[in-house]
Amino acid sequence: MHILTTLLYILFCFSAFVLIVVILLQEGKGGGFGQALGEHGQQTFGVGAKGINTFTGVTAGVFLATAIVLHMLNRSLLGESAVDAVPTATSGSVLDQLGIPSAGVPVPEDQ
Repeated sequence: MHILTTLLYILFCFSAFVLIVVILLQEGKGGGFGQALGEHGQQTFGVGAKGINTFTGVTAGVFLATAIVLHMLNRSLLGESAVDAVPTATSGSVLDQLGIPSAGVPVPEDQ
């Protein structure tokens, strides 16, 4: 299970990096970073760039799928969600819940 989680984290980070680069290279309505590459950028990421759009969609899908799978694996390992672990306002302070004594800092009283 540990190896699977490590591989998923590597795939998650790699797909995030590739997604950032591919999105920056795409040409928008007013040009883009692909225009900075000159003629090669216009040929590769020009108006008829169906291939790069498909690649971006697939990369975004991989990024989203790995994020969901990692969340589900981490939730099953911890046994609870991060939202479930957040203390409520009625359950006392965080220091009290952790068993840490307060520093004895005087709190000013309202006048």
